[in-house]
Amino acid sequence: MRMRYRDRQQAGQALAAAMGEYAGSASIVLGLPRGGVIVAREVAAQLALPLDVLIVRKLGAPGNPEYAIGAVAEVGEPQYSREVMHQFAISNAYLQRELAEARAEIERRKALYRDGRDLPSLVGKRAILVDDGMATGYTMLAAAVAVRQAGASEVVVAVPVGSREAVEALGSRADRVISLLVPSPFYAVGLFYDEFSQVTDDEVRAALAAAAARQGPAGA
Repeated sequence: MRMRYRDRQQAGQALAAAMGEYAGSASIVLGLPRGGVIVAREVAAQLALPLDVLIVRKLGAPGNPEYAIGAVAEVGEPQYSREVMHQFAISNAYLQRELAEARAEIERRKALYRDGRDLPSLVGKRAILVDDGMATGYTMLAAAVAVRQAGASEVVVAVPVGSREAVEALGSRADRVISLLVPSPFYAVGLFYDEFSQVTDDEVRAALAAAAARQGPAGA
């Protein structure tokens, strides 16, 4: 079994190869920015499915913004880890500041990635949520809850690599969780890629534009 990916593009191709049953179905691939959009582009292209972006922001802990206390998506309710909230003694004031900053960034990215338009209708569709990996899984959890609340008939989570804890946690929120690698111990998503540089807003926009051109006017 492959234990590392060359880059996000190759990871997306490997993920698509494991998802052939969804080709040409009534599904929409939703990439989580930024890195997940690059993986999702390959999945959508190989499965001949429409691609869009679902904007989700992590809520960081005091003094350690990379440590998630939860996450919020552009639709749906925020999701929190009660255990981590208790561990850091998170106050309501702190939480409201984090939410306000996250929602402001979501609006900025919505304007940048979709020219301000809302998420397309998910009613009656299978939503395939794609990221470049899952560590804690909080961001993907918020995404799964969001698309379910938005009317998706089925929720599939697909990642090249995920921690066992994240995969198990998502199992209660998604209809199916696909993680090609579930290594143990798990330290960081980037350790399973040879090239894992930060993806820029311009790269996200280019990936979405390429997908839109492929889909044509009849695309999602």
